[in-house]
This record gives sequence, C-alpha cells and structure tokens, in this order.
Amino acid sequence: MHRDRTVGELLREWRHRRRLSQLDLAIQADVSSRHISFVETGRTMPSRAMLLHLAQHLDVPLRERNRLLVAAGYAPAYERRPLEDPDLAKAYEAVQGVLRGHEPFPAVAVDRHWNVLLANSAMTIFLDGVDPALLEPPVNMMRLGLDPRGFAPRLRNLGQVRAYLLPRLARQAARTGDPELSELYEELRSYGTEDDPPTAGPTDIAMPIRLRHDGVELCFFSTITTFGAAFDITLDEIAVEALFPADAETADYLRRSAAGHWLPTGSALPRGL
Repeated sequence: MHRDRTVGELLREWRHRRRLSQLDLAIQADVSSRHISFVETGRTMPSRAMLLHLAQHLDVPLRERNRLLVAAGYAPAYERRPLEDPDLAKAYEAVQGVLRGHEPFPAVAVDRHWNVLLANSAMTIFLDGVDPALLEPPVNMMRLGLDPRGFAPRLRNLGQVRAYLLPRLARQAARTGDPELSELYEELRSYGTEDDPPTAGPTDIAMPIRLRHDGVELCFFSTITTFGAAFDITLDEIAVEALFPADAETADYLRRSAAGHWLPTGSALPRGL
C-alpha cells in the first residue's frame, strides 16, 4: 500500500540528493545539526518558516517546496498559474519579446520537461523530415533533437550533441528528483550508439550544433535564459533557449531566408508571436 512520505523523509532525501551531511546543512542554514536530525526523524515538526529556510538552502524547486509544506501540514506557498494567466502577462510578454527579438535566429521557450511552450518562426528549420508523431503536443525539444525520427539524422555532430545533452538531462533529473525527466533520459539514452566527447574545434567558442538544411550546413551555439527569483512555479520552470549563428555563413543564410520569406510562417510549434 502506498504511504505518503513524511516531511522528515522528504527533507532527508533532498539533503542526500545535494550530498550534504546533517552538519553541512546545519552550517549552511545556521541551525543546529541536532535540530536537523530531529526534523528528519520526526521528533520535531519544523515551523513553516524553518521548512522554507531549509528548502532554500537545499535549492529545492518551488513545486517540491510545496510538497514539503503539505507533508508538514501547511498550505502551499507557491502558485502554479498557466503562462497565459493575466497575472503572468508581463512575464508572457517578456518571453514573447525575447523570441521575437531573436529572429531571424531560432529561439524556443520550454518547460521543466523540455516541452515547447512558445517558439519563433525560425525554429521551423528544425522540423524538416520530422515524424509528425513527434509534433503532436506537447512537442519535446530533447526528443525532437535526439530521437531518430526527429532532426537527429540531420545533425552532423550528433554524437557530440548527445554527449553534451544527455549528461545535462541526467543532472537536471538528479537535481529536481523529477521521475519524468529520469524516464526521458532513459528513453533518449537508448537511441544512441557511441557518443563523441564534446571537444572544441579550432574555431569553436562553444559546443556547436551543426545542422544540414536545404543543402547547406548551419552551425549554432546556444544560450539558456531563466527568470531570476521567480515566486510562481510556472516561471520558475521556464527556460528560453536561443540559438546564435556560430559563423558568418549561417547568419547570412538565416537573414536571407527571413528577407525572402523562405522561413515558413506557420509551424507545428506553439508560436511566440
């Protein structure tokens, strides 16, 4: 029979996940290690403020902080609104502005599972030849990139990309404790063969993404942007990945494509415009 986890068990799990001893956490949080021990064993019920204090020092995601609070008998502290909620209007506009402002280069906003929330029109260059089943909502960018039915066959350095993305996904799954991310990692790991180490070439400034498209090779590097100090779970879990041209040829191609309207205006991805 399933048993709900106690707050002490959950707290101990997060402490182990962060590879901290009770003394380590006590020093970081400026509390006694005896208090940490009593909370974890159930001898002491922490106050709401203390629980949030410990969760902050353990870098617990906002949705999991709510779970800690509920396990201790408190009301959740953080709301989870849809991105289109009026209360998130300014944040929604900010994400749209980032995507729009990055054109003619690709950019996409994803949730904690790498499902696409919004994308700009330049992201359509990644959709050529993709199995329509992968474009059924929710569209997952990790799956789209590493599944053989996605744009993986068009990546010139697929092994290198896999060798970078899979450990990154594994770290994210470990940091958040999210079982869906762990399942996604195991699925994507099963698709590959031997991966190349993500070593730098003579002209690389970051790990490149080399994509065959329309008879040419496009080369990108990426940045990830997140909201700072979010108090809403949705905002806390949004990441915007912007792809920048890694060479003049890629930049010129995308600018010409946009000027000549070669980039499709419709998309199977949720549009941010």
